[in-house]
Amino acid sequence: MIASPHTHCAVRFLGLFIMLVLVGCNSAPKRDPNYAPVRPVAPPPAPSGDGAIYHGGFSMHWTEDLVARRVGDILTVRLTESTNASKSAKTDGSKTNSNTINNPTLFGLNPKFGIGGSPADFSFGTSSSHDFQGEGSSSQKNLLTGDITVTVTEVLPNGYLTIRGEKRIGINQGNEYIKLSGIVRPYDITANNRVASTSIADPTIVYVGEGQVADTNVMGWLARFFISALMPF
Repeated sequence: MIASPHTHCAVRFLGLFIMLVLVGCNSAPKRDPNYAPVRPVAPPPAPSGDGAIYHGGFSMHWTEDLVARRVGDILTVRLTESTNASKSAKTDGSKTNSNTINNPTLFGLNPKFGIGGSPADFSFGTSSSHDFQGEGSSSQKNLLTGDITVTVTEVLPNGYLTIRGEKRIGINQGNEYIKLSGIVRPYDITANNRVASTSIADPTIVYVGEGQVADTNVMGWLARFFISALMPF
């Protein structure tokens, strides 16, 4: 028995529907490998048989605090980002031109033409006027607060620490991600192993979301076309 074209269309539609359902069910937050944590570097094995009771550099000192200083150590970053910027511009311009050329004279007489000897008038005048007015303004305000714990990825030769980390939050209608990377001075780390985001050099702070709530805030492609530079009107 040969299946009808309608049967093939129904099967394809059913397969597409199942794929969409499976994609929708897989809503767990995804890991970004660029912000993955780094595992601590294993210390070299302590030498044995040399008669020493204590070997430095092979374990954590008893008098050592818990502030991050090695690769793989964790550090809590206090997000205190606040930006407020505004800009306005206004331009006015006008230009007026006026030109007049009188009727020329030759030997004190105006040129004549025609049988009747009527004087010819070759004088003319031009004038133009242009006006321009432009005005624009923009403002932006952002506020980001909270905490994110990251790991030390590298200890630079000057003792500074490169850090990176990601916080993944799965909520009812989507996922939220907070990603951070940068360079920290050990002097800016407090005794409780915290550092303010404003003290991070070369910071990269990303706060994005995905899901139904995030999709409602995305402008459609047709609306983006009408406000883009490609729109001639």
